[in-house]
Amino acid sequence: MALGSLGVLAFPHGASAAPTEAELATVQVTESSTPAPLGLLPLRQSASTGSRLGLSILETPASVQVVDRATIEATGAQDTQEMLRAVPGVTAYSPPGNPGVSWRGFSGASVSQLFNGINVQYSIAARPVDSWIYDRVEAIGGASSFLYGAGGVGGTLNYITKLAEPGDFSEGQVTLGSHGRKQASLGLNRRLSGPDATNRHDLRLDLSHSEGGSAVDGVQRHATQLAASLRSDLGSGLTHTLAYEWQRERVDRPYWGTPLRNPIAGAGTGAVSIDPATREKNYNATDGLYAQQVQWLRSITEWRASDRLQWSNTFYAYSALRDYRNVENYRFNADNSAVIRSSALLQRHDQHLVGDRVEGRYRSELAGHRSDWAFGFDASVNRQTRYPNSTSATIGTVNPYDFTVGDFYASSGLQPGFNADRENRIRNLALYLENRTALTDAWSLVTALRHERIDLNLTNRRSVAPGMPASFSRSYQPTTGRVGLVWQLTPEAMLYGQFATAADPPSGMLATASFADAMNNTGLTTGRQWELGAKWQFWQGKGTATLAAYDIQRRNIATQDPLDSTRTLLVGQQSSRGLEAAVGLALTPRWSLRADWSANRARYDDYRQGGISMAGKRPVNTPATVANLWTSYQLTPALQLSAGLRHVGRIYGDAANTQYWPAYTLLDLGLAWRIDPRMTLQARLRNATDKVYAASLSSTMAYLGTARAAELSLHVAF
Repeated sequence: MALGSLGVLAFPHGASAAPTEAELATVQVTESSTPAPLGLLPLRQSASTGSRLGLSILETPASVQVVDRATIEATGAQDTQEMLRAVPGVTAYSPPGNPGVSWRGFSGASVSQLFNGINVQYSIAARPVDSWIYDRVEAIGGASSFLYGAGGVGGTLNYITKLAEPGDFSEGQVTLGSHGRKQASLGLNRRLSGPDATNRHDLRLDLSHSEGGSAVDGVQRHATQLAASLRSDLGSGLTHTLAYEWQRERVDRPYWGTPLRNPIAGAGTGAVSIDPATREKNYNATDGLYAQQVQWLRSITEWRASDRLQWSNTFYAYSALRDYRNVENYRFNADNSAVIRSSALLQRHDQHLVGDRVEGRYRSELAGHRSDWAFGFDASVNRQTRYPNSTSATIGTVNPYDFTVGDFYASSGLQPGFNADRENRIRNLALYLENRTALTDAWSLVTALRHERIDLNLTNRRSVAPGMPASFSRSYQPTTGRVGLVWQLTPEAMLYGQFATAADPPSGMLATASFADAMNNTGLTTGRQWELGAKWQFWQGKGTATLAAYDIQRRNIATQDPLDSTRTLLVGQQSSRGLEAAVGLALTPRWSLRADWSANRARYDDYRQGGISMAGKRPVNTPATVANLWTSYQLTPALQLSAGLRHVGRIYGDAANTQYWPAYTLLDLGLAWRIDPRMTLQARLRNATDKVYAASLSSTMAYLGTARAAELSLHVAF
């Protein structure tokens, strides 16, 4: 399991949910000592992101991971991107205008990021959100459009929010840390109905507010999240959950990156570097801004009609308003004596999504063998209006170390106010079907099929011009699926093989597609994956492991026309082959270990840029290797020590692979003191060696990862 933001093991604090089979196994192994949540891999846990059939991870013919609440707390993951570091092979980066992930050699729209199974089809929607309101993140590696729609060639990540559940419990946490970091969080779950009531109602509220936390000059972040849900058990197998989320984030003078030192590819090696004295410098305008306000509403009705048949209906609505006011690009002059600032952008993005999903699950028999079905229909309308105003001109040149940058409007020449550019409207209708049939006691066949109709309409809100018509429409009708075969060797071990397909936009995302994208991209890309894998428990239940080998190919990506550089053709191809392995061990009643390793050979097979073929080159910000090691040791019943290592291979900043940031390794340390059964004090030291590293790279800048930081958290259950 990856360990990006390692902290300390969280002690049980009155959790209301029943323990999973994996947790029970851990309890048996550790006897009377505190069970370690980062011991065994949760192979017996079900994950809806990998299958709608209710299969456990062990039964699913795919590489499926669950980062549960215990793991989030144990690793000290502060936000959703740090939660992703607990998924083998995933790397994440979060520049304000271009957050993203890389997995299995793919990134951008090729890795779907969902919220409670809903795809908002916009990468910036996956900006880091503080982790307190989330119950877990589930992940399935490789082609997975057949589950949640277009996208997911490299994999699908699903952030799942806490919901009301039966029981009364409360918890709170206060955190203080380096660089002015402060956070206060509260969670409570209450039964509203009396013990004799015919219908039962449970309410849950989770609230978190955080400030500060950046070593970069001038950056001030304020973020608040609220998740509220009401669960009603109406009897006769019928339940209803009403869930609402509100997120607000404001970052004053956000950090966009650090300029690379010239010559950018040092001494002809291709390695890039920064001037250490500029590590914490911020060249953005003094009143630079990123702000967003997000709201979610879900109405979830579930009906257990019989032991064989279950139904559910989810109505969902989403709205997001995002504002930018920044100078976003910085580069050194030839002799590194000055920093040239350019690319002033004043932007507003206004997005709304409304949809409804009806699902069913049916247990049946086929020729005397169990055959389970899942089926559904999903309809949605996704609308985004963009208000861009920008200039690519040079804003000014400053001394790299001692400078004044001035306010945005005074230096950029832009005027306040927003003028709509275009509106993208996406209508999506989808039908899907999934089946698992037991062929014998040991063999089972798992299949899935999804068909979509996607209608994209662009409306021009500015002057009509060549290439910018008043409106333009295009339809896509992808059909994707999976065929998987599972061989249950023993109750604790299985082998599987699968073939899966996927589809995603050739360039960018449909919610942000330009007129040129829509007019040139006559179809979606097609992706396919072959995967072989194994999952097993061993060593009398004290060890768990997974292993997967995959081959992914993505065709029809947009590549430059060799005869006309202003046009793109859908003839490009990208591929990736790789291995992923993870192991979880309860070595002794006091000592646990979890580790993972992944390697891929990602490359462009057919891709042109600037009239030059990039065949054989590695995609940008895509490391070939990612490895993690976590270990924890319980010194006494009240004290736990923990440590973690994370290694990430080199990443390239350009498609030609002429410049790269070298591989790096991070060390995190932690200590936890259980003051009493309801109170735990946790201390963490992140990036203990203060390693300078690039989380992502462009041709002129490095977006640096977090510097060394310490924090102290007090968690109380009451």
